[in-house]
Amino acid sequence: MLRLSFLLLLALSIQSCKKPYVGNKYVPPIVLRSYSQSAQPPAPDYSNPNHWAALPGKKDMADSVPNTSVSNGQAQALVDVFFLHPTLYLEPGEDKTYPWNADVNDAVMNARVDGSTILNQASVFNGSCRVYAPRYRQAHISSFFTPDRKSGEAALELAYQDTKTAFLYYLEHYNQGRPFFIAGHSQGTQHAGKILLELVEGKPLEQQLIAAYVIGMPVPSTYFASLPICDKPDQTSCYITWATYQRGFYPANYKSAGFDRGQCVNPLCWTTDSTVISRNQNLGGITWKYNKVVKRINGAQANKGILWIDKPHVPGRMFIKMENYHVADYNLFWFNIRENVKLRSEAYLREQASGSN
Repeated sequence: MLRLSFLLLLALSIQSCKKPYVGNKYVPPIVLRSYSQSAQPPAPDYSNPNHWAALPGKKDMADSVPNTSVSNGQAQALVDVFFLHPTLYLEPGEDKTYPWNADVNDAVMNARVDGSTILNQASVFNGSCRVYAPRYRQAHISSFFTPDRKSGEAALELAYQDTKTAFLYYLEHYNQGRPFFIAGHSQGTQHAGKILLELVEGKPLEQQLIAAYVIGMPVPSTYFASLPICDKPDQTSCYITWATYQRGFYPANYKSAGFDRGQCVNPLCWTTDSTVISRNQNLGGITWKYNKVVKRINGAQANKGILWIDKPHVPGRMFIKMENYHVADYNLFWFNIRENVKLRSEAYLREQASGSN
């Protein structure tokens, strides 16, 4: 799941096998100095609230809701989510030194993270969970396709160590034995998967795990030793994954990226079977600007390791030419995800209550 060859397709929205894209915008490869020659920014201090994109105790974009049909329930939430954002480090730094990892003190970068992924993705959890989303020295997008693989892997490892440090800080200072979800997208899913392997699966901490939403890249059935794929809407102690593409489309590197061995949960029915689920079961997606809810936006089908969708039913849909909906993995199913988080939370709490009697 977490090899760079996979991430080339998943951290970017690839429209061809030769050029990297973010959404529909072509991002030319940036030639960075080798990792050993490039000064990296200082490590985050997770006792500093500014080094968290979201915390229950401060006002942030994860508090947002798209309309009045839902509300921010963090103050009453009985469970937590630890959320890891995807790659937003796309351009060279202002000083033109091209560091491999982003600076958590960069106000422009932080605003980009907060106004995109924290607003659109992390906020989906605020109905049932207290939301914790650390800032971390995310690896530059070039890390996923650079010929200098040693430097790219070093940058991703630095980013992972930050997320691991943040998770351990969360456990020690915030968690207080509460049940939790782990969630991520793209680069964030890479790091979330490693945290699950290293710190959760097969450890006492697994008893607190409600579920993991590891979205936006292939997860082979052999990746986890014992943590199962979620195949029921209310199943707990399991993981959920999908990567969204236009119906009928297979990525150019479908096999080399691992999709042929991947798992897929359909977020309209929360099972892994290949039944085509009508868009009538889609409770609503949200636009990227977070200013419009679109009910019944698209149907979906789990298909051989990827999620096929119908072209979204939005104004101007006839002009939509996208085949890779990576950037909308959460947005297209926002209300279904939100309801599923609630369902799994309630199921977990019932299981714990019955077990203690």
